[in-house]
Amino acid sequence: MAAAKIEIEEIPCCPICLEEFNIPRQLPCSHSFCENCLQSHITTEATKYSKLCFFKCPVCRTSASPSIKDRPTSEWASLFPAKTVLQSVLTKSKVDRLCDACNTEADAVPAEGFCVFCKEVMCVDCLKLHRRQKISKDHTIISVEELASNPESAMKLAEGFTCSEHDGEDIKYYCKDHKVDCCGTCFFEGHKMCSTIIDLKKELPTLLCDSKPDDTIADMKKFEIYLKTFMEMNEAYVTTLKPQVDRLTNKVREVRKKINEALDQLEILVETEGNRIQKEEVIRIHDENHQCLSLLHAVRNSYCLLEAVNKYGSNLQKLIMSEKVRWQLQSYSSLVEKKYEKTDTLMMEVEFAPPIQSMMSLSLSALGNVVTTASSNRLPLTCSWRPRMFKKVDVIDLNFPADDIPWYTGITFLPGDRVLLADNYNKQCILLSSSYQFITSQTLAYKPWKVCVLDDEEVAVSLYNMNTIQILSVVGDIIRPVRTIKTKYICTGIAAAGKGEMVVHGDCGNDKSQWSLINSRGDVKCAHKYDTTCYHYNYVAVNTRKTRVYISVFNMDSLLCFDMNGRKQFTYSPDNLRKPCGVAVDRYDNIYVVGNNSDNIHQLSPDGSVIKVVNAGKLGYPCAICIHQMEMIADMKKIESHLKKFMESNDSSVNSLEKQVNGLIIEMGNVRKKINDVLDEFEKHMKTEVNRIYKEEVIRKQDENHQCLSLIHAVKNSHCLLEAIDKYGSNL
Repeated sequence: MAAAKIEIEEIPCCPICLEEFNIPRQLPCSHSFCENCLQSHITTEATKYSKLCFFKCPVCRTSASPSIKDRPTSEWASLFPAKTVLQSVLTKSKVDRLCDACNTEADAVPAEGFCVFCKEVMCVDCLKLHRRQKISKDHTIISVEELASNPESAMKLAEGFTCSEHDGEDIKYYCKDHKVDCCGTCFFEGHKMCSTIIDLKKELPTLLCDSKPDDTIADMKKFEIYLKTFMEMNEAYVTTLKPQVDRLTNKVREVRKKINEALDQLEILVETEGNRIQKEEVIRIHDENHQCLSLLHAVRNSYCLLEAVNKYGSNLQKLIMSEKVRWQLQSYSSLVEKKYEKTDTLMMEVEFAPPIQSMMSLSLSALGNVVTTASSNRLPLTCSWRPRMFKKVDVIDLNFPADDIPWYTGITFLPGDRVLLADNYNKQCILLSSSYQFITSQTLAYKPWKVCVLDDEEVAVSLYNMNTIQILSVVGDIIRPVRTIKTKYICTGIAAAGKGEMVVHGDCGNDKSQWSLINSRGDVKCAHKYDTTCYHYNYVAVNTRKTRVYISVFNMDSLLCFDMNGRKQFTYSPDNLRKPCGVAVDRYDNIYVVGNNSDNIHQLSPDGSVIKVVNAGKLGYPCAICIHQMEMIADMKKIESHLKKFMESNDSSVNSLEKQVNGLIIEMGNVRKKINDVLDEFEKHMKTEVNRIYKEEVIRKQDENHQCLSLIHAVKNSHCLLEAIDKYGSNL
């Protein structure tokens, strides 16, 4: 393919065979093709499907189907209307041609006349025979001389303006929906339901004015120029391919030379760098183990001291030491998560680039750029001190002195593993030991609802259907009322928020609820409203970092999460959570919500995703929930075990470093040998591959230009027809 200016002859041609039209047939999209070419295309499409209902136009890919679809596909092409106007344009090229009938028999006889109806040029003998036959004796014949001197008369005679489907019927309408002209019969048979039918007789002047054929012809010619430019660019591109083949072949030779030079330097680098990394890593691991050992001793001292206090100390000492070790445990856990959760084990390897790796495995498929990458492989250590899923619900029967059947609507753990219950029906709060044995109770003026711990001695109790919070003092085995706090709205839920503060939830009316942050004196620090009706069954919880508030919405079967600025973070409302009540948070910020009507407990992660759902068992309509946070000694021992494994892993890493250095030196020698063996094959492979790509690209561009040429002919056919009709045709 040499670069050259694209020349297209002016005679309209079929976009498929690129030859002058032979019995042109027009599709609904207005593209025309030889009848035989169109039938070949339809036959090819029919082989792809068991039952063909339509086919795509070879030029614009618009769907097309014949008017009579039950006819065999071998006859479809003949069912499309003949392009009579196109035939009349083609008569200009037939003037100097030989007789069509004699030419098929290899006789070169000059043409003398043109049959308007048969659209063929004929010699004198053929014209005589044509006039004698009964079927063609009335056909109009135009002499070749008249046709050449007066093409306008030929256009008018060939135009016909009769329906191709119904002989003798004049064209009266144009259907915009199907983009076809139609007679009266066509209109009633197939276009009565179409939305846009144009009466050509009435609308012809307006349509002719709006159509602007000159502008359309100009645009079509611009598009033709663009396609020619595209083909010329393809031709120019093909001429650049051969220099690229030569350049790539030289580049492969240069790469081979550089690879050999680089391998010499790489062998020296591997030995030097391996020894340096080994020394630095040994020093780093020794320092890390020293810090880990200090933390290990601190953990052991903490849990040994707590064990001693639990065994021999007073209740006050137990309380103080439990709180102190609780915060130490959180600090240790946080430190382990950040620094000692995984041990960084440096595995030294020569990270060969993909091309080198391919050559070593004698595979040429991945040869390409040479890159080096460094990676840090980590050895993860699992440890069971991580937040755990709860497995089951144990039921404990409680039998305490009471006037009525108890209804426990609130529960919380106190220092020393004691438990405080709110008994709504009997207007009392009950104090239990760590083994859930009755210690004492305190009768209240109103029915208690929810409870939360404010500090080591004080507990807040919300009162049922009241704008009041009762503050109780729990010291030793004595419970006594201290003071009350008045709230703006009926208090339906409370939760401790640290530093003597609490979150209070209440009903504002008008289908709105509000939660507020208040101190132990009742001063409101902030308040946030949201759209929902409040029920007494709404419970509240706050996470350990005091950054999120969780509210169960009984009537919406949902759990809502807000940040401290009142912005909703997520809503949890699965199908198996019905009438949620109690909400609690463990020290890992996992969330627990009780389904009152669904008889289950949902455990969620801090982001609101489900961890586990456990059936409540024999409880029946569970209401309140709290989390026991005192398993610190066991957690401390698990952290100690984890730190020991961390140090053992570090020691193992040090022992492996020297072996790694020696292994890398041996590996470099093997790599060098494999690469030298494969470079010869690589150079041969690259030369073959580049030549293959060159040939395929040339063929691809040739095919692309052929398709482009077909489109150019389709465009030229369109604007040539429009020019001819604009010059010689009638307004219709």
